[in-house]
Amino acid sequence: MKNNALDILTSGTSQVLPEGALAEKLKKGKKLKIKLGMDPTTPDLHLGHAVVLSKMKQFQDLGHDIILIIGDYTARIGDPTGKSKTRPSLTEKEIKKNTKTYFEQVGKILDTDKMTIRYNSEWLDKLTSQDVVKLCALVTVARLIERDDFANRIKNKQPIRFHELLYPLFQGYDSIAIESYVELGGTDQTFNLLMGRFLQEQSGQEPQVVITTPLLEGLDGHEKMSKSLGNTIGLAEPADQAFGKLMSMSDNLMWRYFELLLNKSSQEISSFQERIASGNLHPMALKKDMAYDIIEKFWSQQEAEKARDAFEKLFQQKDYSQVAPVKLPEDLKNPIWIVELLKTLDAVKTTSEAKRLIEAGAVAIDDKKITDFKAEIKHKKDMIIKVGKHRFYKIA
Repeated sequence: MKNNALDILTSGTSQVLPEGALAEKLKKGKKLKIKLGMDPTTPDLHLGHAVVLSKMKQFQDLGHDIILIIGDYTARIGDPTGKSKTRPSLTEKEIKKNTKTYFEQVGKILDTDKMTIRYNSEWLDKLTSQDVVKLCALVTVARLIERDDFANRIKNKQPIRFHELLYPLFQGYDSIAIESYVELGGTDQTFNLLMGRFLQEQSGQEPQVVITTPLLEGLDGHEKMSKSLGNTIGLAEPADQAFGKLMSMSDNLMWRYFELLLNKSSQEISSFQERIASGNLHPMALKKDMAYDIIEKFWSQQEAEKARDAFEKLFQQKDYSQVAPVKLPEDLKNPIWIVELLKTLDAVKTTSEAKRLIEAGAVAIDDKKITDFKAEIKHKKDMIIKVGKHRFYKIA
């Protein structure tokens, strides 16, 4: 059973550091304190977060103590990981607003009745200047600037603010405060997680095991899923909208979602690929199964069935009866510039975004593509405007 538990907990991970340490902790047969820190930098979680949360769920299902750290203090600093410039600090008001929806979204994956939620302001706010100096004395500047993002900024002669150097120290101090045994995080958090282990050693605690999970690519298939890049599928989004987004991804990206979100083995994925190559399986049918399984896992079976039915009616049968009508302002010009119409529908935020979509052939009215950026459109009742691959608007 112990070996089986180890197999479950290490499957789908990028690294378990140091090697063999998790096995040693599991052999002792006691409950482990499992830590995951999340800074409320945005109000919504997405499927990228679901990868590491699903790993945490495995620990929870095996009876370990799950501790979610809400980084309300560290969010004021901003983790510079992966950034080429200083991240703007958040205000307390923004942090509270962003934290509000976290619990409901985390509850889609974790049993919130069997977990502990802590805010790192509980202990970080209490640190005196002397405490901070002592903490800083444990780490050399040379070690801090080993971080890839810091090293790259130094190389490119981009500034690093001193407060950014404190971020990994404070995140590491979280591990001391709760005496964590294992800390989880994405691969972009490796440095911070190892800092927690190092600081525990320096403080005389048993050092935590560091487990990193792969980063899920967003819908563009290139960058990691990130709200700032607009390539996310939010856990709080309506299921049918999430289903449509999943169906819009490239066939190649589909394999990563099978692997990271549905825990399909390389053998299972190879089997799918072989069946597609031989013509025995259509990519669209497989992608639909993938979308259904993801919605079932992170939303519900009922919502997955409704989302699949809605997708088939809307995209395959072109049944627009379920598209919610949008009422336009009574004084709206008619005809109207296509860009202004898209903005009025809140389908785009900027003129440049509208131009990009139109020139890419991603805007259609009543199934006819609009390719002229300067087009004047005469809007009418029941007109269907399609924007991108999965957004439809019907004029009331």
